[in-house]
Amino acid sequence: METLPPPLPVKDDVIVWFDAIGRADVPRVGGKNASLGEMVAVLATEGIQVPAGFATTAWAYWMLVEHNKIGDRLTTIMTDYRDGKMPLHEAGEAARRLFLDAELPAHVTDPLLGAYRELSRKVCKREAAVAVRSSATAEDLPDASFAGQQESFLNVVGERALLDACRRCFASLFTDRAIAYREARGFDHLRIALSIGVQVMVRSDLAGSGVMFSIDTETGFPRVAVISAAWGLGETVVQGRVDPDNYVIFKPFLSDPRLKPIVEKRIGAKAHKLIYASGGSARTQLVECSRHEREHPVLEDEEILELARWAVLIERHYGCPMDMEWAKDGESGRLFIVQARPETVHGARSGAVMKSWRLTAKAPRAIAAGAAVGDAIASGAACIIRSAEEIESFIDGAILVTENTNPDWVPVMRRAAGIVADHGGPTSHAAIVSRELGVPAIVGTGDATSRIAPRQEITLSCAEGDRGHVYAGRLPFVAEEVDISSLPATRTQLMVNVASPASAFRWWRLPSRGVGLARMEFIISNLIRVHPMALAHPDRVSDPTERREIETLTRGYSNPGDYFIETLGRGIAKIAAAHHPDPVIVRLSDFKTNEYAHLLGGTAFEPHEENPMLGFRGASRYYHERYRDGFALECRAIRFVRETVGFENVIVMIPFCRTLTEADRVIAEMSRHGLMRGEKGLQIYMMAEIPANVVLAEEFAARFDGFSIGSNDLTQLVLGVDRDSDLLAPLFDERDPAVMKMIADLIARARNAGVKVGICGQAPSNHPDFAEFLVREGIDSISLNPDSFVATLKGVAAAEARQTATTA
Repeated sequence: METLPPPLPVKDDVIVWFDAIGRADVPRVGGKNASLGEMVAVLATEGIQVPAGFATTAWAYWMLVEHNKIGDRLTTIMTDYRDGKMPLHEAGEAARRLFLDAELPAHVTDPLLGAYRELSRKVCKREAAVAVRSSATAEDLPDASFAGQQESFLNVVGERALLDACRRCFASLFTDRAIAYREARGFDHLRIALSIGVQVMVRSDLAGSGVMFSIDTETGFPRVAVISAAWGLGETVVQGRVDPDNYVIFKPFLSDPRLKPIVEKRIGAKAHKLIYASGGSARTQLVECSRHEREHPVLEDEEILELARWAVLIERHYGCPMDMEWAKDGESGRLFIVQARPETVHGARSGAVMKSWRLTAKAPRAIAAGAAVGDAIASGAACIIRSAEEIESFIDGAILVTENTNPDWVPVMRRAAGIVADHGGPTSHAAIVSRELGVPAIVGTGDATSRIAPRQEITLSCAEGDRGHVYAGRLPFVAEEVDISSLPATRTQLMVNVASPASAFRWWRLPSRGVGLARMEFIISNLIRVHPMALAHPDRVSDPTERREIETLTRGYSNPGDYFIETLGRGIAKIAAAHHPDPVIVRLSDFKTNEYAHLLGGTAFEPHEENPMLGFRGASRYYHERYRDGFALECRAIRFVRETVGFENVIVMIPFCRTLTEADRVIAEMSRHGLMRGEKGLQIYMMAEIPANVVLAEEFAARFDGFSIGSNDLTQLVLGVDRDSDLLAPLFDERDPAVMKMIADLIARARNAGVKVGICGQAPSNHPDFAEFLVREGIDSISLNPDSFVATLKGVAAAEARQTATTA
């Protein structure tokens, strides 16, 4: 790339107000300011609030360069850097010094201060506290975000402070990180100008702020908005200093005022907040959050939904996924959008190609865990870097392990195979830059820098849902790429089994027809962790340690049961969101007594059984006095996801229903809690996993809308083989003629009775010949493990083609 001298400036105004510019003005005021102007001028009519302000133009920057005769010196510095005669840090320091020592010419300062006085007089009614933000003319482009490359300054008050902040903004066009980023992206350093946005400060130091995306940042799932929130000024979220709240909202339901489509609501630790400094030269200071602030969400539900509606409007207006910053004013209680730019990772990625990673060996216990960034896997030696001064010691291709990153770390992040950070959330600097670089990262681990030894060989896995794990050693893994558009269509409905809400969005690109099995007990054990009866009757939990843990988990809820209802309901909703409007079959809890006993408070409610597999499980629990109140919470959670969040595509499935009388009692119990079959489109399925279900298929079909074959339990009970026994493992085979005859019989009986029948067991994923058998018998749907979906789909398509040819 040839270095050119700065272009001759084109005469322009020095100052332009936000309402007079739009997104076509990037050459005049840079991407950030052009976007702010677009929102003020156009989107304000839609109710979106943007703080008032103005921008200096590129003309002002070039006038500064011309007035101080620094163009030739900049050319020399950048040429020496590109020729290797001057290291990056020296080149950056020399370039910045030219601006810091420069005189701001009067024809720049006079209109700048005049606009500031007008802002103070007309908008603030006092000397304005403003945010002074950098906006480069090659910034916030669809394929390059330049996130954090230049400086911004908050709580700037007074004319002298404003001029000082502006000078520092101009200098920040040549931060080391900005130079390195432009070099990597192929931008000419000397043909880019810098605009400065001067914007009234929102008093978010008294409330909260954060970032928002109109797309899921990890998977590219386009139908949700994702909001991160922390108390105080938003830099703590962007810089990864805090573990923020995280809210996920299903966008298609936002137009219905009856619904609250918040499918995830995770309360972060939020240990600190950034506020205005009370004295001295510092403009801001970091302080500890109160216990109340740490334990409660920054935003109320209605505020979450309002921001999400704004995200939809902004995305629709710009025609692409968007990355936004928001702030809440603590004096007025109003919400504001303070920045908006195109999302540069998933927005430019093809939706037809899906790449997935998976470990090919059993993973040991993780040595660290946090929020996963991306879905890749990487391995290498750990290189622990605690401060920017240690960056020079980083080894190329290592796993960077650090407390948190900021824009100065970008050059070293680019050289890393993976990144692990103690602090930060999915929208922190480390997460945003890692996505753009395509480097897998795990953030918010809490203590990875103390748990991982220097030079230790580790494997970083982001391929297990929204939680990433760090394992000791180099574990084997594979990466597979599939062109979704090339996959054949099938008559048989192919669905997926989903174990966890954490991985719900990961497989959204698969051409599945819904979810054939979502296990409620997985959400209970991993997210809720408390026995449902212990939440219905906390007074019956005698262990003081367990009582304290339950009180901690349920703090902030009006009663402990609401914690269960909302956590379970949102977990189901996240799974339903990924597949709406296709059906999502949710199996009610099917823990055995020994599994229930391991939950917090569980021992107070569970009997000891010699054979839990054939004991007090599934349908038999729901109407029994030992669990009836816990089942009431399960029903209320289903109503929450269907009626409050809005996912009427959720189908309820009853497991291990032994008799017709038991079926009637469970259906009556569900009706008592407002879940009536057929009302509001509610369908109720049953698991067909007991020989009695096959023998009396017609009678069960009169009570349910469909069957789902549980091949694991059915095989166990037909053959009398303990499915958990290593000694009997060779005898456990779903392809045994007796089991296959049972399944064929059930499919035929279900078809004659006019109800749907599918299968959600492991066999079709493991055995292609078994899947072909199901196709021959005319099964309606097959639910598969996601990682075997593509291979089985191809097998089913081939089986259908052979069947068609035979029939013809």
